[in-house]
Amino acid sequence: MRTSNPALNDKVFDLGRSTGNVMTINGTVNRTGILLCLLMFTAIFSWDRAYSAVDPGELYPWLIGSGIAGFVVALITVFKKTAAPITAPIYAAIEGILLGILSAFYEMQFPGLVFQAILLTFGTLFALLMAYRSGVIKATENFKLGVFAATGGIALIYLTTFILSFFGVSIPYIHGSGTIGILFSLFVVVIAALNLVLDFDFIERGAERGAPKYMEWYAAFGLLVTLIWLYMEMLRLLSKLRSR
Repeated sequence: MRTSNPALNDKVFDLGRSTGNVMTINGTVNRTGILLCLLMFTAIFSWDRAYSAVDPGELYPWLIGSGIAGFVVALITVFKKTAAPITAPIYAAIEGILLGILSAFYEMQFPGLVFQAILLTFGTLFALLMAYRSGVIKATENFKLGVFAATGGIALIYLTTFILSFFGVSIPYIHGSGTIGILFSLFVVVIAALNLVLDFDFIERGAERGAPKYMEWYAAFGLLVTLIWLYMEMLRLLSKLRSR
């Protein structure tokens, strides 16, 4: 329960100290930058495709396909960490296609929304990083447990919503633009942001334990998972606010 991010759970860095090149914080930062560049490159590509499409419906196969492919690659990365130097860039590229299309759909409906979501996502990232490094926010055991429980609850709600959608049933209020829906989205954004603190803590622990060098890619992958979640929740929250 040290982190609610499934890619960075308590056993991830339980690998013993490497005798060769080891994981460093700077190396993880560099790998994260590479993954973000790959994600943005493919996102721009799919964004252009979305805006140039005559019929937006033709993009749904890309949307569904990239979502499924990204999930499969993420599972491979989680269960075979040594493959992270290969699978993490693939995951970033696939998720870029997904986010590019989704962002274009939101932008068509609410102009300027995507830029706001990007600013808020990276602003939150750097603000929490500074707070973590300065000791303002500490990843104590109670803090980790609380974020873990909240994240699990959110995951359960989303899973229930997904299953009920097959039967034409939806959970009322939380997905609408009413007060309850906005408060729910705000809560999810806060929990997603707090997961970044836990990710920082685990990256630091991995470097301290002398994890193998390939774990830099794996840690960068885990951080990217949280950032993508945070960005998507920012889009949802802002769209609800704009709808009002």
